[in-house]
Amino acid sequence: MFGVRRAITTTSSRAAGAALPRATQSVRLLSTGTLPARKGYATEAAAASSSDGKLQLSLVLPHETIYQSSGVTQVNIAAESGDMGVLANHVASIESLKPGVVEVIEGQGDSKKWFVSGGFANVHPNNLLTINAVEAYPLDAFSPEAARSALQEAQRALTTGSEAQKAEAAIEVEVYESLLAALK
Repeated sequence: MFGVRRAITTTSSRAAGAALPRATQSVRLLSTGTLPARKGYATEAAAASSSDGKLQLSLVLPHETIYQSSGVTQVNIAAESGDMGVLANHVASIESLKPGVVEVIEGQGDSKKWFVSGGFANVHPNNLLTINAVEAYPLDAFSPEAARSALQEAQRALTTGSEAQKAEAAIEVEVYESLLAALK
């Protein structure tokens, strides 16, 4: 950066009495540190958020609302782009959910785990997280033995039946494998 400044300053100083080019003025501002501090999404969200500093979670199913703008400490989700934890002041994003666990960490460190078969998580810049899922069940409502049995049945269906039945079976295999991994 300083080499660029020297080159621009040397070039501009050749013309006696000429005004400094705009690039030189910008480089000088950078080198003196007089530029205003840059704000990010988290900074803006913090300024606009409520004073309690909590993430407001809405976990919504077509037939039920599990959380409705409830203040929580953190939510861990299984996104298609990778597992991620969402805290207050998180950068805004939209994530597609894969079959997996949504873990909600409430105020005192209490944790509730829900298994979702898929959906979307919308992280808003003002400390709001909305999760829309087709299905969500408490993780402790599942039996590992029943999940293993269903996985074996779905794997058998992969080899027989029409293309539509094989596609359904492939989805079932993905969901049951994710469920078994979550139950370990």
